[in-house]
Amino acid sequence: MTPTLEDKATGCLVGAAVGDALGGPVEGWPPDRIVERHGGRVHGIVGPWYEDWRTARPIAPYHKGDGHVTDDTLMTHALVRVYQAVRDHLDAYAIADHLVPDLMGTPRWIPELEAEALPLQRIFLAEKWIVARLHYGHADPREAGTGNIVNCGAAMYMAPVGIVNAGNPRGAYEEAIEIAGAHQSSYGREAAGVFAAAVAAACAPGATAESVTEEALALAKDGTRAAIAAVREAAAGRVSAGYRDFESAIGPLRAAVEPYDSVGPDYRNPSLGARRPSRLHSIEELPVALGMLLVAGGDYTTAVLGSVNYGRDCDSIATMAGALAGALGGESVVPAGWVKQVAEASRLDLHAPAAAVAGVAREVFARDRARRRRHEAAFAALTEPR
Repeated sequence: MTPTLEDKATGCLVGAAVGDALGGPVEGWPPDRIVERHGGRVHGIVGPWYEDWRTARPIAPYHKGDGHVTDDTLMTHALVRVYQAVRDHLDAYAIADHLVPDLMGTPRWIPELEAEALPLQRIFLAEKWIVARLHYGHADPREAGTGNIVNCGAAMYMAPVGIVNAGNPRGAYEEAIEIAGAHQSSYGREAAGVFAAAVAAACAPGATAESVTEEALALAKDGTRAAIAAVREAAAGRVSAGYRDFESAIGPLRAAVEPYDSVGPDYRNPSLGARRPSRLHSIEELPVALGMLLVAGGDYTTAVLGSVNYGRDCDSIATMAGALAGALGGESVVPAGWVKQVAEASRLDLHAPAAAVAGVAREVFARDRARRRRHEAAFAALTEPR
């Protein structure tokens, strides 16, 4: 049976949150260090990298691990709340009018802080930029992202845009590009559009990992398109050679995306050219997520575990891979045990945001249809013989 919109939305957002929680504790580390730390590949929810997590990294005293989601999920749920308020397509002004007040004015439970706090106190500097530029700098929302570091920050929370535009990748791409203008520029903004488009494509009946990647390539520009094409070729090579396991894909996918990744080989010590605007580069996270999805043949568990064990920015890679695989298969493909652990550890209702955004998507589709009919009537009146 074809999954319903609600089922695909749940698979997407719950799947993204679970991927985020699995990737969080090993974020920033290379694959060999992950194996060393955990005595092998990670195959489920693990504890924090540092047992003394409160003091190990004073600038980021976060309890990553034990099923806690990170800022990827916090931002995704915040964007859902914007859709709930607007109940229509969003633009950069909606980010200024709704997302910024949400981040800086409403305390919420923050799993990694194990406390109630403003989301602004947890999100990364690249996301704090939204508040600094829009609330304090009074920048034009459509241009506020210019000057921010170029990373996956805007892309990581764009899954709701794909759900609202389910089955319409181009519409998702254009809406996400508009929204992300308030946050980032260059290939960071481009990745936001392409990821939203991929989610919209994954929501289509009969979608596959291959069809999702094709839709992404059809819309992607510049270095983002080149990186996805290179990763797709590497993934196809693994599959044609008979490999569907994530372990054999880690090295080839990294080699494929490396020419387009500005960060460099040492993720914790970025190159001097890292995260600067460029038409030649791409964020690493989205192409690798698509690559793992292809190697896995759309299988949720394989795609997410591959993303987690890839290392580097693996919470965001697993968030994207989890969203896409979850949208393809619906809620049932996301392991229920992981969902329960993450929901309980994070003290979050993972299902409510999915139900909310699916409801908004139905309303938006009805509005779009009514707008289209008014357009058709107006155009007919202009063109029909008198």
